[in-house]
Amino acid sequence: MIIKLPVTGVFTTNSYFLIDSETNHGFLIDPGAEANKLLNYIKENNLIIEKILITHGHFDHIGAVKEISEALNIPVYVHEEGKKYIQNTIWNLSSSCGQNITIEATNYMKNNDLIKLEANAKIILRVIYVAGHTLDGVVFYSENEKAAFVGDNIFYGGIGRSDFYGGDSVTLLTGIIHKILTMPEDTVLYPGHGQETTVSHEKNTNPYFNMSSKWV
Repeated sequence: MIIKLPVTGVFTTNSYFLIDSETNHGFLIDPGAEANKLLNYIKENNLIIEKILITHGHFDHIGAVKEISEALNIPVYVHEEGKKYIQNTIWNLSSSCGQNITIEATNYMKNNDLIKLEANAKIILRVIYVAGHTLDGVVFYSENEKAAFVGDNIFYGGIGRSDFYGGDSVTLLTGIIHKILTMPEDTVLYPGHGQETTVSHEKNTNPYFNMSSKWV
């Protein structure tokens, strides 16, 4: 079961819960702000969150991590390149918005790592490294759910910016083409902002990929 719960700080960011309906255990992905809102939702719905998973280290995706991880005593998973962002207010852009957000990770991920739910080993997310928006960008892919949590790599009709620290447009486009758009066409893409979409829809309508054959 996938639940989208948008939270608003400086920006509105999609936080997601991937929950096993049999055990009510699950993961929380990108708690970007409004820790109390997320914690209240968890309590009201009797959810047991095992891990916090971060798609990339920009402040609008990590803003509520510290409070939630401490309140629930749960680990935080970030890509191994993420230390550049989560401990640096310039790289994670919080300082440019008048904030001072840093967090600690307990686990650093690599490409193709598998993250399994302890309460139900059938609930698995594969870590797919997609840089270009940042150096630490990942997609969390669930084959069983036919779902991919894509962070700010790709959006409905668009792609992520590549003009921030560690960004690169060619790397981003190449990663999207080879690592996201090669997923089954009915895979639902859950982005960090805005509405969800599908692989098929973006392959057929996203203007960036009609222009990007030269990157293949």
